[in-house]
Amino acid sequence: MAKKAAVINGDGVGPELVDAMLKVAEAANTGVEFIRCDAGATWWEKHGGNSLIPDGTWDVLNEADACYKGPTTTPGVVGAPRSVAVSIRQKYNLYANVRPIKTFPNTPRPLGDVDFVCVREGTEGLYIGEEVRLTDDVAIAIRKITRTSSSKVAKYAFQEAKRRNFDTVVAIHKSNILRRTCGLFLEEVEKAGKENEDIELWEYHIDNIAQQLIKNPQLFNNKVLLSTNLFMDVISEECSALVGSIGLIYSANIGDDYAMFEPAHGSVPKYAGQDKVNPVATVLAGAWMLDYLGEKEQSKAIFSATEKVITEGKYLTYDLGGNAKMSEMTDAIVRYVEAEMK
Repeated sequence: MAKKAAVINGDGVGPELVDAMLKVAEAANTGVEFIRCDAGATWWEKHGGNSLIPDGTWDVLNEADACYKGPTTTPGVVGAPRSVAVSIRQKYNLYANVRPIKTFPNTPRPLGDVDFVCVREGTEGLYIGEEVRLTDDVAIAIRKITRTSSSKVAKYAFQEAKRRNFDTVVAIHKSNILRRTCGLFLEEVEKAGKENEDIELWEYHIDNIAQQLIKNPQLFNNKVLLSTNLFMDVISEECSALVGSIGLIYSANIGDDYAMFEPAHGSVPKYAGQDKVNPVATVLAGAWMLDYLGEKEQSKAIFSATEKVITEGKYLTYDLGGNAKMSEMTDAIVRYVEAEMK
C-alpha cells in the first residue's frame, strides 16, 4: 500500500510553498499519497475553538504515516491555543527536532563554511506554555524537564552523529544556574555518552556557545549540537544565519514511530501571494520526508537537483542575491529532478 502523508497548508506563504514542494515531489515520481488539510491562525480566526488544528485534520494526521507542515502563524495573545508545531510534537511525542546547518555552494557565507546539525528536545521545557500570574506584579513560567525525554533526545543525538560520521555531540545547558532542570538533562546526556564512547561529548554553557558560534563557527563542524527546547530554539536560529538565509534551513521532528517535516522559517504573511520567498527549505523538508517514507531515490534526486540550481545561480530568490520568483526557482528544481529521475 502507498504511504500517506498529511500535508498542512499553513498560513501566509504556506499554501504556495506547499504547492511548490508537491510539484517537486511529483516530478520525482513519488508514490506517496498526499492529503492536504488546514491548521493555523487563518483557520482559527474563522472558526475559533481551543486548538489551531481542526478535528478533521487530527483525523488525517492519525491515519497518515508522516506529516508535512507548511509554515503556520501562532497568535501571540493570552488565551490563544498553542502553536500547531508544539501541538503535533506533544501529541505524537516527537522529541527530536533536527536542523542540518550546512553551507550551500554559491550562497552567502557570513562567517565561512559550516556543516553541523542542531538537535532540540521538542516536547517540553518552557515550550509547554504553562504560565501563572501570581499578582499584578509577578508572572511565572514553568520549565518542565523530564528524565525520559532527556534520555530519548540524548540517545538520538549520538545516533545522529554516527549516521553522519560526525565525531562529537555538544551538550548546551546552564547547569551552574538551573541546577535541577539543566542538571537532569545533562545527567542523561552523560549517560548516553558513556554508551557511545566512540563519540566525544563536549559541554558548553548557552551564553558561551552563542559567542563561540560567531567567533569560531568552524569549531563545531562535523558535530551535533544538542540542547533543551527553548535554548536550542534560539541557538538553531543563530546557526541558520551562518548559511546566509533561513530560507535554506529544513527540519524534521522525529519520534519513535511518527515524524513531522517543515521548513524552519515562519509564515511571512507580508509576502503571501507575491511569488517571492525562497522555496528551498520547504522543498528539502519534503525530500527528507520522502526519505523517511522509504523513497530514497526520489529524495536523493531532489537534494541533488536543488543543489545544482543553487550552484548554477540563474534562478535564485532575493534572499540569495537573485531576482527570481519562487515559481521560477521551483521550476528550475523540477527540471533537474526530472533529469535525475530519467
